[in-house]
Amino acid sequence: MIKNVGESTFEEISLGKGFYVLHFQNESLDMQNFEREINSTFIQIHFCLRGKAKFLFNNGSYSFDVLDNRSILLYNPQRVLPINLEIQPKTTLVSLLISIEKFHSLFSKESGYIPFLSDENSNKKYYDDTEIKPTVLIVLQQIINSTINSSIRELYVKGKVYELLSLHFQQEESTNGEYCPFLVDEQNVLKIRKAKEIIIARMAEPPSLQELSNEIGLNLKKLKEGFKQIYGDTVYSFLLDYKMEHARRLLESNQFNVNEVGVKIGYSTASHFIAAFKKKFGTTPKKYVMSLNQ
Repeated sequence: MIKNVGESTFEEISLGKGFYVLHFQNESLDMQNFEREINSTFIQIHFCLRGKAKFLFNNGSYSFDVLDNRSILLYNPQRVLPINLEIQPKTTLVSLLISIEKFHSLFSKESGYIPFLSDENSNKKYYDDTEIKPTVLIVLQQIINSTINSSIRELYVKGKVYELLSLHFQQEESTNGEYCPFLVDEQNVLKIRKAKEIIIARMAEPPSLQELSNEIGLNLKKLKEGFKQIYGDTVYSFLLDYKMEHARRLLESNQFNVNEVGVKIGYSTASHFIAAFKKKFGTTPKKYVMSLNQ
């Protein structure tokens, strides 16, 4: 589908179920608007090859820019993020819309590296803003400038989009351990998973971040950044959520009273446990147990 508005062009190419490429070209001197409905199962990756564009949400009350030579990734399974786009003059933008199901089929072996593919993050939002790699820029230009016969253009573009995705998420081996924000080195992934196992096993008396860093053999900065990338949360925020869920399951078992459950997950006083539980679930442990019995 191609639309022309004066000196502006919009093209949408369907590459199969749950897989679309959008190409915006605003050569006019005026800002152009574009809107498209999209449900919450989609990952959006927007590449601004030149110029500037702005995404608007909540009727314009919230917005963010996509700047020249930058790409942004949006994924929020808890909320619909329809595309409401302001495209500035002399701007070229390419967007990929991919359902999480389709994305998972492409990157199933890399689920340990990509935050929103992990089981822990299946319902969490993710946002990423990175510079477009030179190799990615070349492929984007090839997609835009392709003049192949229309009967096989979809196949050509699909091949290029697969190449684009593989390059966008590829680890940079020459950056001395600093990787694309979306990826973590394989050995570091194993160490960070070990860190998660340690804090869960010792939830009642968890180690400090520095102690945890020393134990898994990973520096503090990489531990904090890598944990956030893989599990979508800080170490202790993740642990707090886990402790509250564990406490809820213990209460549901009817084998322990409120004080005993609090002690098991590391609270020396019942009042602190009750306050944390209420903040998480909106009710006290005692009322929660009573609601189960009713």
